[in-house]
Amino acid sequence: MGTLYDKYGGEETIAKVVDYFYDLVLADDTVNHFFANTDMEKQRRHQTKFISYALGGPNQYTGQSMAKAHQGMNLQPGHFDAIVKHLHDALSHFGVSKEDIDEALQKVEALRGDILYK
Repeated sequence: MGTLYDKYGGEETIAKVVDYFYDLVLADDTVNHFFANTDMEKQRRHQTKFISYALGGPNQYTGQSMAKAHQGMNLQPGHFDAIVKHLHDALSHFGVSKEDIDEALQKVEALRGDILYK
């Protein structure tokens, strides 16, 4: 069996998921303020490469470490959970199976310690 990256159409599909994901995030007042001064086009490109890699695609992610990227944000568990929910909903919207969403979110969950309370 191939990677989730290949199974769902590679970076082109993941870019669509990321666009939808950020539509959800930016509509959510509990987390959208974290992106108030963010270049969202650059953010979407970075996130597409990061999620592509997380789903077994090529490692093209050249951004900062998770801890460094979230430094000074003091993200709390509720913020992290909201982002995970939006990612879940975006993946579901594009027809990703429950099992594959669970697998992808396990990889995201593994980053919790690198992101919270920085």
